[in-house]
Amino acid sequence: MLLSVIVLVALGGCGRAEFDGEAAHRLIEEQCEMGPRFPGSAGHARMRDWLVVEVSRYTDAVSEQRFEIAGPTGTVELTNVIASFKVGERQRILLGAHWDTRAVAERDPDPAVRESPILGANDGASGVAVLLELARLMSEREPLVGVDLVFFDGEDGGDEGGLGEWCIGSTYYGAHLGDYCPEYAVVIDMIGDCELSVPIEPNSWAACRLEVDRVWSAAERVESESFIRSPGTALYDDHIPLIRAGIPSVLVIDFDYRYWHTLQDTPDKCCPESLGEIGRVLVELIY
Repeated sequence: MLLSVIVLVALGGCGRAEFDGEAAHRLIEEQCEMGPRFPGSAGHARMRDWLVVEVSRYTDAVSEQRFEIAGPTGTVELTNVIASFKVGERQRILLGAHWDTRAVAERDPDPAVRESPILGANDGASGVAVLLELARLMSEREPLVGVDLVFFDGEDGGDEGGLGEWCIGSTYYGAHLGDYCPEYAVVIDMIGDCELSVPIEPNSWAACRLEVDRVWSAAERVESESFIRSPGTALYDDHIPLIRAGIPSVLVIDFDYRYWHTLQDTPDKCCPESLGEIGRVLVELIY
C-alpha cells in the first residue's frame, strides 16, 4: 500500500491544510538525536526543553505541569506539556501522546543489552512528531474546534505484568483537570510502523463506543486502509487515566511492532507514509 506523504484536506473557503509526513519523520530523528529520554536522564531534560520551545513556535498558550515522583535514587521531576489552540472555543478535543522513553530494552533479542535504555523512535517519538506537525498546521489554519495537545511524561516506566509506574503523567493530569472538560480525547502511541495496522483497542471500545466510531469513521472518510474495525490487544495506556477522570478517550495504536522495547526502535523503522496517514485522520477530526 502506497500512501501520499503530503495530505491535503479542504477547509471550506480558507484554503487547504497540509500534513507533512516527511516533516513529522524529521521530528522523530530530532528527538532520537537527544538519546534516550527516560525520566532522570540528560536526554529527558533536553527533550522537555526542546518540546516546550518547539510547540511554542505555534501557539502562545503553552504550559508545563511539573510534579515529582520517587525514583530509585531520589525524587525525579516529570513534566506534562500542554499546548492549546482556539483558546476561547468552548467545544474542545484533547489529542495526547507520551514523550518519555523506556529505560530498559527488556525485549531485545540480545540478553546482554536488556538493561540499556531505548531510543524510542516509534514508542514515544512518533506520537510527539505527529502532534507537533498538527501544531504547525493549526497555527496556519485555525481549527474548527478548540484543540488541546497534551504531551504526557512518565508513560513507559512500569514493569511488565503490573500496572504500577505506567502512565504516571496522564494519571496526574487526570487528577488535576479543574474545570477542563473536553468533548473527547484521542491518544496516539506507536503509530510510525512502516506496516501500519490500527485495530480497535478493546478498552476504548468498552468505555467509549461512540468516540471510537467517530475516529474510525473519520479514517474511512479519508480512505485510510490501516484503521481496521476489528479488536486488537487490550492495553493500559494514557487513555485509561483519562477515561477514569471522565474524559471519553480512544487509543490509536499499532501494538504489533517487532521492535517494541528493544534497541532496534530507531527512526529507520518508522515511515513518513504511516505518520501521514495518522495525521490525515486527525486533520479530518479537527477540521
